[in-house]
This record gives sequence, structure tokens and C-alpha cells, in this order.
Amino acid sequence: MLTVLAVSLLLTLAFEEGFALLWGLRGKRELGLTALVNCLTNPPVVLLHHTAVVFWHWNAVLAAAILETAAVLAEWRCYRAFSEQIHRPFLFALLANLTSYGAGCVMNLL
Repeated sequence: MLTVLAVSLLLTLAFEEGFALLWGLRGKRELGLTALVNCLTNPPVVLLHHTAVVFWHWNAVLAAAILETAAVLAEWRCYRAFSEQIHRPFLFALLANLTSYGAGCVMNLL
């Protein structure tokens, strides 16, 4: 499980930092904030998803939808509170998560 958590976090950081650069974020503070926010949200989401699906027998799609929504909301609040460059923090959080989640889905298919 630790390997799954580590790989998921590293891929999420790569995709969302890349998204942040494409969004126009620059500087250690903003890119560091993006990394920190994902370090705070990704491991709990992955662990809770695994727990919900394997041990509680939830539907995987429903679990992902609920947990990803919670992650977007948490990240939005962090960006709104601490970012100096993100002027539309909800849209940023939503699109960054869609990018990394979508990329992860594509990678799982391959």
C-alpha cells in the first residue's frame, strides 16, 4: 500500500505542478503551495478510496466521486486562503484535479 500511495502522490505532483505552470503560476511560493496542498489531500484520498472499496465494499466510481469532490473543495479553500496568484481558486482546483485524475485513469488503462 505504501508503494501505491507514493506512486500516486508522485504522479499527482507531476501532473498538477505541470498544470500550475500551464496556468501561469510562477515562483517557489505558488508552486510550493501547489505541492503542499497535494501532499495534504492525495494520500488521504487514495487511502480512503482503497478502504471504502476493499473493506466497506463501496462502488469504486461513487467513492472516487465523493473523495475527489472533497479534495477539490479542500484544495480550493487552501488556494483561496494562501495563493497570491490564483484569482479563480475553485476553477484552478477543479481543473487541476480533473487533469491529474484523468491522466491517472488513462495510465491505468495502458
